[in-house]
Amino acid sequence: MTPAFALTARQSTLFAPLPPQVSDKLLAGARVRRFDRGATIFLQGEKASAIYIVAEGWVKLYRIAPNGAEAVVGVFTKGRSFGEAVAFRHAAYPVAAEAVTECTLIRVEADTLLREIREVPEVAIAILSATFAHLQALVSQIEALKAQTGAQRVAEFLLDLAPCGEGKCAVILPYDKGLIAGRLGMKPESLSRAFAKLRQHGVTIRQTVAEIDDIARLQEFALSDPADAWTKDT
Repeated sequence: MTPAFALTARQSTLFAPLPPQVSDKLLAGARVRRFDRGATIFLQGEKASAIYIVAEGWVKLYRIAPNGAEAVVGVFTKGRSFGEAVAFRHAAYPVAAEAVTECTLIRVEADTLLREIREVPEVAIAILSATFAHLQALVSQIEALKAQTGAQRVAEFLLDLAPCGEGKCAVILPYDKGLIAGRLGMKPESLSRAFAKLRQHGVTIRQTVAEIDDIARLQEFALSDPADAWTKDT
């Protein structure tokens, strides 16, 4: 456990609400695990025994439908945690987790958290807070699927990644376009069409970089009236 990884864990949604002495105790028993790109972290239906915090890289959570189709539930990067609720209950993971890139994860054993909960109520509150954050993210995804065009969803995705608050900006796409499509509830061909439509809003895709002419202009499009967007951009 390097000091940088420990700091990332302490600043995560899960550990941030905890008193320093509690987070230090939990981290003392945590393990750092590294995964190659494409490696399975856990499988859907596997008994949950740990909570993970991303220290480096990207991880996707997904479900496999009965027809074999993959549904991406979430994509997590540095400082994000996952597996809290099911590990707390020792239930089965409802999703599978896979390393999208080479990644480093901090694994906290569920039994360790359960022991702390009996002594420190703040641990239970931290788990509830992290679970609520996941719920909010899922609600936002559903809202976007229901109320925005594909091009608007892609615009918001780029804006979330943008390191600039205004003006011209270059955004590095963090993972492959197939996963971006899955994350946004689109097919790869629909993503390509969305990228093409964003050209008229000042976005140019060059391999793994999205060049945005004007952040404010793209924000205006992403937040525009859905009825107008459907008329113009579908």
